[in-house]
Amino acid sequence: MSETARQPEASDFVALCDLVDRGAVDTVMLAVPDMQGRLRGKRLDANHFVDRVAFGGSDMCAYVLATDIDNRALDGFTLSSADTGYGDVSLLPDPDAVYRLAWMRRTALVFADAIGHDGGPVGVAPRQILQRQLDRLAARGITAQVGLETEFVLSYTDATDLHHRARRPVFDRNLDFALDHPRVLTRFFEDLQECLAGMGWPVEAIKTEGGRGQVEVTFPHGNPLRAADLHLLFQHAARTLAERAGLVANFMAAPATGTGSSCHIHLSLLDGDGVPLFAETEGRMPDAARHAVGGLLDTMPHLGLLYAPTVNSYKRYVPGTFAPTTFTWGRDNRTCAIRVVGRGETLHLENRLPGADTNPYLALAATLAAVLAGLDHKSQPPQPYIGSAFDDPEAPPVPGSLQEALDALPNCPLPAQDLLTADVAAHYATAAGHELDVHRITVTDLDLDRGLAAT
Repeated sequence: MSETARQPEASDFVALCDLVDRGAVDTVMLAVPDMQGRLRGKRLDANHFVDRVAFGGSDMCAYVLATDIDNRALDGFTLSSADTGYGDVSLLPDPDAVYRLAWMRRTALVFADAIGHDGGPVGVAPRQILQRQLDRLAARGITAQVGLETEFVLSYTDATDLHHRARRPVFDRNLDFALDHPRVLTRFFEDLQECLAGMGWPVEAIKTEGGRGQVEVTFPHGNPLRAADLHLLFQHAARTLAERAGLVANFMAAPATGTGSSCHIHLSLLDGDGVPLFAETEGRMPDAARHAVGGLLDTMPHLGLLYAPTVNSYKRYVPGTFAPTTFTWGRDNRTCAIRVVGRGETLHLENRLPGADTNPYLALAATLAAVLAGLDHKSQPPQPYIGSAFDDPEAPPVPGSLQEALDALPNCPLPAQDLLTADVAAHYATAAGHELDVHRITVTDLDLDRGLAAT
């Protein structure tokens, strides 16, 4: 959705209306992504959705876009607070984002855009933040294609532990690239592939990883907004199918000490004729690719709040875990933050900074804004890194904590109008402050273990 609120066309919901008429769909979930990248919304009777909501919209308390991971109503947000009476925003269904869910009985999901009282989109909503960058690309005659590559950990459910702290992973050794899997895992893979293919977004690949119980899923390149929408649906499917199999799907960035789960972004840009802007000629990277890398290295150090939003996010950036620890780039170098992958027309950029806990809309928006800054200012990157970038003391380090990322935000070189409008910057800085406050006062199991060991 662009800066002006889009009005849906009557024909866009024809297929859904037909499913409702035939009784194939009796429930529609109207959903928006929250700040944490979770699906939030309402389950609606399908006939009510078709008759009243599809074209008239619905509403939702605005605080849904201003809560922490525990869904607490918090102070400090302009969008929603006690001072504003916790009012509503309108939900305008997106006719281009209608999905029949293969893992739920007679259920469809429709993404919606949050609309404010002025009739325009809510600028701090994750979908709108991403759409803003897509509009900026379109104004230059450029389109983006992205592919997300995400990891998560599967463990057996422990019915005796209400907090799920002690879970046994589905496998307990390094199964990176293995093709022999436990039966429960093979069945889970089959169900997940079938459901996602039935949704029109088949996976490119599924593989087991090096961490205990760790799995990686790779999706094909596509439209960034659709990729982010479908990533949330993928997580919903993975959690639902895992629960049915007696498993738990964990999308933490650092699900265990020494284990990091990522959500890498593979990015290509096309001009108005569909020609790849990053295609190399005779083995030489084009200026567009170099400028894009330069923009990423200049800007991403200041946007950690958008791709690494939690305290746990920064426990993933550990040398030797294939997570980047320095803002460096290289050709096919997995120790760098930005990896240049492919040859010829397939050359593209891989942003390895986001973890599995990232909000894909915000991580994609940050990536595209940084790339655009590089293209606009013809940013020049340093020489590509050869060898391990983990241990170079002269390379700019990735922030070591959420506090460091919060402190880096005001120094972002991007002009405010490019990404971080005052509202967006304040909104997500406030969220980071609340996240830090929770961890500052919470006594953890580690505190207890070390404290008792000292007595």
